[in-house]
Amino acid sequence: MQQPAWLTAAWAEFGVREVVGSGDAVRVVKYFRDAGHAQITNDETPWCAAFVGAMLKRAEIEGSGSLLARSYLKWGVALDEPKLGAIAVLTRGSDLGAGHVGFYLGSTNDNIYLLGGNQGDAVSVAAFARERLLGYRWPAPQKSPADASKVADIQRSDVFARALTHVQKMEGGYSDDPYDPGGPTNRGVTLAVFAKWHGETVDAASRARLIDALKRIPDETVQRIYNQRYWQPSSAGLLPEPLALMHFDASVNHGVGGAIRMLQSAVGTTSDGEIGPQTLAAIAAMPSTTSVARYAEIRRARYRALPHFWRFGRGWLRRVDATEALAKAWAMNEGPTPKTTTSTSNSEGDSRMANDTGAIGTAEGAKWWAQSKTIWGAIITAVATVAPLLGPVIGVDLPGEVVKDAGEQTVTAVQAVVGLIGTLLTIYGRLKATTPLARRALSVKL
Repeated sequence: MQQPAWLTAAWAEFGVREVVGSGDAVRVVKYFRDAGHAQITNDETPWCAAFVGAMLKRAEIEGSGSLLARSYLKWGVALDEPKLGAIAVLTRGSDLGAGHVGFYLGSTNDNIYLLGGNQGDAVSVAAFARERLLGYRWPAPQKSPADASKVADIQRSDVFARALTHVQKMEGGYSDDPYDPGGPTNRGVTLAVFAKWHGETVDAASRARLIDALKRIPDETVQRIYNQRYWQPSSAGLLPEPLALMHFDASVNHGVGGAIRMLQSAVGTTSDGEIGPQTLAAIAAMPSTTSVARYAEIRRARYRALPHFWRFGRGWLRRVDATEALAKAWAMNEGPTPKTTTSTSNSEGDSRMANDTGAIGTAEGAKWWAQSKTIWGAIITAVATVAPLLGPVIGVDLPGEVVKDAGEQTVTAVQAVVGLIGTLLTIYGRLKATTPLARRALSVKL
């Protein structure tokens, strides 16, 4: 699903609101100016038509030139069926001259959903009863839906390019891990996907040749595969940029269907695997930093439930951490983007694997060994095991009378319990480990 350029421009204005009191919202006033009505310098004049006109102007399309919502009933061409971004004209009350206008996002049996201005005194997504609809319009024939989508593609291509750069860092280069069900993979493209892309099947006769070609896969082919298999099917281009990054990365690593359901869970809508008006409305109503954080937590939980988490879990979690940090940096428009950690991911769907090959002791954010539950568990187990043998050597020994009074079985049981605690702590620490260890320099002040 692709959106026209004017809808992309409209999403960029989401959340702009009138100023309460005597002041006027500068951006609302600018909508009037962009729509050709510079004489309006306040935000009290109804501005839904000004918003539509301004967004069309930013897409290099002339609007109706009027501030009346119903003026769009005579603008462009009528549509028998709505398209994403179509201009929807509605009634407003019983006044035959009044109306409302906005951009179509989707519909249910009872309502249509519009992204528009002056909806609750803001640029927002709102539901309107179907019986209020007067008609759908589209720009004149020289700007067909297909042409408009191409314009939108150009405007969003920079987002895809930046997101792909990050995903490629996460995917890494060629690998053929025996634990990876995806088999040979290069830059995140599995051998099966590569063969299917070229209309071939992997068999004994073609396998070696296809692997050799996969290792030399051109940049253009990589970009086209990611765009056509993940970016477009996942509808990432419809989302705010920070969320688009997280969703695109998840689509590549979890599969498009699984990623859409995780996205819907993150924003609190029904997880049906289809991005429609309700999902878009929920996304628009939630700050990007919040939806990104929720999405990241859902991904972490999903990874921990996978059978190969013991081998690839650390890399998977680092990938989510890096993607979340970069997405939040995009949202906050901060200066330098966070440093990302390269990991390797192979195969499609929920079994995609990120192989952690980072060197212990050098990774950024590493922790001291004494903070490791795994290390302490091993120490406790070792002490419980060898204490009876080393005790006399180091001068710590229990007299026979004490052992006899306490009972040999009791002493043995205590030793076993301590050893068990150490073993369990080691296992728990290993399962929960996400941070590498680092050497800590010790200094002694004399």
